[in-house]
Amino acid sequence: MKTSHALKLALLAILSISLIACGEKNNEGGDAEKIITTYISVPSSLEIEEGAHITLTLSNRTNIKSSDLIILRSAANQDYVCPIISINDGKSLEFALADGVVSGNYKIYAQRNKLNYYIGATDLTILKPLVIEPEAGTSIYGIVTCDGNGVPGVLVSDGEDIVKTNADGIYQLKSQKKWQYVFIIIPSGYDVPCQGVLPEFHASLSLSANMAERKDFELIKTNNDKFTMFVLGDMHLAKRNGDLAQFADFAKTLNSSIAKAGKSYCLTLGDMTWDLYWYSNSYTFPDYLATANSCFSNVAFFHTMGNHDNDMNSVGDFNKAFRYTRDIAPTFYSFNIGKAHFIVLDNIDYNDVGSGSDLRSKYVLDYTAEQMAWLKKDLSFVDKGAPVFITSHAPVSRPNGASSYNDKYMNGANSAGEANMAEFLASLSEYDVHFLSGHTHNIFHRKHSNKFSEHNEGAVCACWWWTAHLTPGIHVSEDGSPGGFAVWQFNGKDFKFTYQSAGHDEKYQFRAYDMNEVKKVVTPAAGGSSSDFNTYVSAMSAYPNNSILVNVWDYDDNWTVSISEDGKELNVTKDYTYDPVHIMSYTAPRCKSNASLSFATAKWPHFFKATASSPNSTVTVTVTDRNGNKFTETMNRPKSFSLDSYKNQ
Repeated sequence: MKTSHALKLALLAILSISLIACGEKNNEGGDAEKIITTYISVPSSLEIEEGAHITLTLSNRTNIKSSDLIILRSAANQDYVCPIISINDGKSLEFALADGVVSGNYKIYAQRNKLNYYIGATDLTILKPLVIEPEAGTSIYGIVTCDGNGVPGVLVSDGEDIVKTNADGIYQLKSQKKWQYVFIIIPSGYDVPCQGVLPEFHASLSLSANMAERKDFELIKTNNDKFTMFVLGDMHLAKRNGDLAQFADFAKTLNSSIAKAGKSYCLTLGDMTWDLYWYSNSYTFPDYLATANSCFSNVAFFHTMGNHDNDMNSVGDFNKAFRYTRDIAPTFYSFNIGKAHFIVLDNIDYNDVGSGSDLRSKYVLDYTAEQMAWLKKDLSFVDKGAPVFITSHAPVSRPNGASSYNDKYMNGANSAGEANMAEFLASLSEYDVHFLSGHTHNIFHRKHSNKFSEHNEGAVCACWWWTAHLTPGIHVSEDGSPGGFAVWQFNGKDFKFTYQSAGHDEKYQFRAYDMNEVKKVVTPAAGGSSSDFNTYVSAMSAYPNNSILVNVWDYDDNWTVSISEDGKELNVTKDYTYDPVHIMSYTAPRCKSNASLSFATAKWPHFFKATASSPNSTVTVTVTDRNGNKFTETMNRPKSFSLDSYKNQ
């Protein structure tokens, strides 16, 4: 269960004030002598009302002068020159904001003789004037506005309670501030401003529960009944395997799709980063955001937390999530777009797991009692006719055969109120739910009931960026699905979805293999005669002569697959097997070099097979997707098996 910890309070205290010498010159300052010797306290966040001045605390003595200037440098490297109003007994300085300064992150410099001296950085929030006397017990309050006017009826939550803004757009929460944040549930017909790819629907809290603090939110009126949601599974950006360059290539496909789609949003499914490399490669959440912001613009990313987004140097589930909630988003929240309601949850539960990388695998899969209680409140505001989309990093079930599933996959609940798969599905029984997840790096779709469908959506990084690192041009996951993203298109309450492979066009929906030729390539020698590789050699060798194998990675029961030989339909059956392209692009070279097989080719159920009568006949594979689109390959056999023919376009 998630419980707060003194460590979080200690971290907040450390972050709340940075004491940085003004004499540290900006690299634009040249080699001029150090002229400013005072120390200035710069809070990590500042909130002021519109038109007010900013006051910074000084240490004991100062030679900063009222003729000096304060420079605010925005994240876009725009400098704003702010005059010093007064210096008060060497204890504080007061300065006015320049025209054009808006809420955001700023680096602060003191300037003398056109030389800048770095002071610190802060998240600046400029609040609209608000006359309100918080009610007794209120610890969080504020206003939600659009075009300067308060918006009534907006839902606001602290992760425990949910309240509505009043007729003037004002909300008040009597909160214990357990989660140290507050967020709005974005209403239909609105967007929020973004800082880069991050939508600004939540705010961190810094004061104790017995102190009231104000957090305002802004909405932007929009027509979003018709929109596209791009769903991004595991990214695992870690500054390794050439992943940043590969991600930039991936972004070309996504940006092209966004440009064609019109009104668009992105939704991640967790593991944007890889905690193991936060420290060894110095690649943390701010680095991930910098990467994302360098690749994408004008699109909001709603984030889901993954197991590798937890800080293993902290103790317990709550504290392991602290850096994520500080830098990215709450671990659970919701929002509306058009007629659809989206709920983001976290089913990676570290319970009371201690610190240390060796404990990384000790999480269990469940929904904590706090999340289940909050989910019930959230759903109470949702029309039962609205389509509901829930995301979590891990699926609630997992394939374990051609047509069977492990329904005990999410089974970590061990305290009152926590939920495994059965309890979770029961809590949603009155709603039409589509559940989106990542984690496996593979793809499957399962209809649990008429009201609950599960979609395990694949991975951006495919096989942890390994296949293209080992075999340039090939980017596939353990199940052979290409690295890519799901595309969900909405029009009111209607929607449809498909999968887009990175580096390919939208018609790339399956691969067909002539197994006679695959068996000639997947041999013991291909794996360096490694005993580990024998599993794959045996699996491929077991196919009868003249077999055809088809990998339809985005398959569900609404797809059809037909295979004909010289115009005659063959008997097609489902198969639970390994993908030959992944075998040869990842597992073979890893075996040959005696490296570990952490991400070895995995059996998965979206395969189909048939047996032709001849090794030289022409075979036609026709795949029809859930949306009625037909994809066809005419296979002139023998069809050689070569990785070159499967490389990205």
